[in-house]
Amino acid sequence: MTTTDLIVVSAVCVYNSEGQLLTVRKRGTDKFMHPGGKPEPGETAAQAAARELSEEVGIEVSPEQLEPLGVWLAVAANEAATNIEATVFTAPGTWEAHPSAEIAEIRWLDLSAPLPTDLAPLLTDHVLPALK
Repeated sequence: MTTTDLIVVSAVCVYNSEGQLLTVRKRGTDKFMHPGGKPEPGETAAQAAARELSEEVGIEVSPEQLEPLGVWLAVAANEAATNIEATVFTAPGTWEAHPSAEIAEIRWLDLSAPLPTDLAPLLTDHVLPALK
C-alpha cells in the first residue's frame, strides 16, 4: 500500500492589464502554476498567499484584499506521491510581476487561447474551470 503525502498551500490568481493570468515555474521544475506556497506557523491561508506573492513575484497586496476563490485537493505538480490542499485567492486589480526567490520564469496566460500542456493539475483541473 502506498501512502500519499499532503501539502497545504495557498495560491493567488493575478491578472495583468490585458486580462491574462499569471503563472510561475519554480527552479528545477517543469510545470507552471500560481504563485503561492506553504503557510508558515501561525499564518492564515490569506497571510501565506500575500507573503508568497511578494516573495515570488514582487506583488504587494494585503491579506484582507485577497478574495477567496476556493479550496481544492489536487495532485502536486512537482512532488511524487503527493497531493496538495490548496486555498486559492484572487488579487483584485491588475499587476506587473517579476520573478524572484525560487521562481525561474513567469508566463502570462491568455485564457481565451489554447492552453499550454505544462500547467499544474490544480490549475487545469480546478482553478481554470472555476474562473470560467
